[in-house]
Amino acid sequence: MRLGLSLGYLTSTGSPVEHLALTQEADRLGYAVVWVAESYGSDSPSVLAWLAGQTSRIDVGAAVMQIPARTPAATAMTAATIDTLSGGRFRLGLGVSGPQVSEGWHGVRFGQPLARTREYVEIVRRAVARERVEYAGEHYPLPLPDGPGKALRLNFRPPRSRIPIYLAAVGPRNLELAGEIADGWLAVFYSPEAAADQLAAVTVGRSRVGAELAGFDVVPTVPVVVGDDVSACADLVRGYAALYIGGMGSRSRNFYHQLATRMGFGAAADVVQDHYLAGRVRDAAAAVPLEFIDRTSLLGPPTRIAERIGDFAAAGVTTLSVSLFGDDVEEKKATLRTVAQALDTAGVGQ
Repeated sequence: MRLGLSLGYLTSTGSPVEHLALTQEADRLGYAVVWVAESYGSDSPSVLAWLAGQTSRIDVGAAVMQIPARTPAATAMTAATIDTLSGGRFRLGLGVSGPQVSEGWHGVRFGQPLARTREYVEIVRRAVARERVEYAGEHYPLPLPDGPGKALRLNFRPPRSRIPIYLAAVGPRNLELAGEIADGWLAVFYSPEAAADQLAAVTVGRSRVGAELAGFDVVPTVPVVVGDDVSACADLVRGYAALYIGGMGSRSRNFYHQLATRMGFGAAADVVQDHYLAGRVRDAAAAVPLEFIDRTSLLGPPTRIAERIGDFAAAGVTTLSVSLFGDDVEEKKATLRTVAQALDTAGVGQ
């Protein structure tokens, strides 16, 4: 198992200076990849290009570039460009986001997300490989059949003809699609105790193309808090968990609420959502079960974290990407070092 660093978005508490300092520390420690997210604020490729120019070994990964935000060709151009500038260190994570962001921010209908994703990935792969892009898709016909457009080929040669593509997937059908068309899966709220069904769905997708799970990168983002009191560590993660379970989507369509329900926390997820949608954010955070946070995070002293890292490796994780919770950048750097040492203690590193 390898280690990754999940930085999330640029926010008032996640400044560019901090992002760079943590990435350079992860690079020094031998972490495999740093991931940057986007929603409706900072975009991921700009940050990744900036980080790539100030690091030497660590891969830079989009987690994710939103499918409704860009045409497939625009994404292929960006991926090929960053891969060139970084010397072949780019990883392309893709996701459809959700209805509220897709339709409210980008003005793109959310319907048929799986079919759109399949077409999108196929076009990106062709473009990066410098094939002439002709595609008779329902969602992305190229060139448009009734105009003067012509089939074009990427007009420069990136260092790789195939850039690793990851899908951010939550539901069973999307997990099957990830196994079928992608090189890896970007997971959230991954629990070793509940991973079997998710990996089974990925395996179904792999079997459709005659492949096995081996060689497929399973990449969960896992919150980490180091400390003696597990419950106190979990308290730092509560707001993050409540935001996703309670606030990422509407009452009828929240993929993370549905995931928590499939994991056996349905009743608690309903309470979290009720509080969050009513504006009672603190109550929502308090209602997230300690057991849910503990199963999906690395909490406690280094020995406990090492033991838990072993559990994640045994449950199919190939790249463990840590999300850091702490008061300042020095504390977060110390957490990066603790996790690297815990990986060695667990004896599951590559």
